[in-house]
Amino acid sequence: MYWTLELAYHLEDAPWPANKEELIDYAVRSGAPLEVVENLEELDEDEVYECIEDVWPDYPTKDDFLWNEDEY
Repeated sequence: MYWTLELAYHLEDAPWPANKEELIDYAVRSGAPLEVVENLEELDEDEVYECIEDVWPDYPTKDDFLWNEDEY
């Protein structure tokens, strides 16, 4: 399973919390690329995911970027 920002973007408006099947259904209905569906198929069946960070633990947050909006 691999994620990129571009792929994760397709799950931004997903119905959180959601299980694997709900996320796959959302990805298919929203027209997400096949890579997103393939990544979601590798998730655990019985787990409920609260947010994209549960699906992709290394999902970058605003704090991960060096840009400081307050300075400009």
